[in-house]
Amino acid sequence: MTFARAFAAEVRKGLLGLAAGWRELLIQMITFPLFYLLIVLFMGRGQLRAELLAPVLLGMVALTFIHEQVNRVFWSYLGDIQSGVLEQTYLTPLPSAALILGRQAAAAISALPTALAVLATGAAAIAVQGGHLPLDAQVIVPLAAIAAGTCGLALILCGLTLVFKRIEIITQLSVAVYAIAGGTLVPLAAMPDPIAFLSRLIVPIAPGIEAMRDILLGGHPLAALPSGWGLGWLLAQPLLITAAGVLAFNRLEHLARHRGTLGRY
Repeated sequence: MTFARAFAAEVRKGLLGLAAGWRELLIQMITFPLFYLLIVLFMGRGQLRAELLAPVLLGMVALTFIHEQVNRVFWSYLGDIQSGVLEQTYLTPLPSAALILGRQAAAAISALPTALAVLATGAAAIAVQGGHLPLDAQVIVPLAAIAAGTCGLALILCGLTLVFKRIEIITQLSVAVYAIAGGTLVPLAAMPDPIAFLSRLIVPIAPGIEAMRDILLGGHPLAALPSGWGLGWLLAQPLLITAAGVLAFNRLEHLARHRGTLGRY
């Protein structure tokens, strides 16, 4: 019961912060869709080409989600460190796992409005071009894989924050790497083999994006994905990243508590 109440309280706190920052959220719901359209215009040499709208849209939705989710949970930890309240949460009987999961859940929910705004903009642009965005229930699996892998990455970055504090550049750099080499804008099949290999191996959103494109744009079943390393890796990769995130966070959290630096910045 204590675990559930602590989890719910942490989620509520995160959502209250989202509501308080509604102006920032509104700006993001405008700028990210505009960024998507500008990317398509750039790739299409000044035109919203129909053959680019859907493939880039799927990658951009995933990129928006990982950007928002990772940054929100990262800044929640850094904000608590800077304000001196993080250490107090470790002086209570509440299990830290409940607080961690609550932050992750709140960040994931908070990332949805901006990602959905990009999706709605892309669907509207495709409709204006006379097309439509296909729907398939199978896409739930790669979407869940993206969400799980993203949470694992966020755990690693938050653990690093507990120990090293000033690592803001790492979060921004990681998202930039995913945008360039993660298969979000250009399919991994069109990239050099070493880059494609590393992206499929360690980028949380790469297998999910490939699977979504195969399902929605290629019409392939989930069990016979032609791109990437198939359904097995689509399911295994986010679990491995999440496991690595849990281990890294626990180790770094223990190190910060041992040093007594949770309240320092």
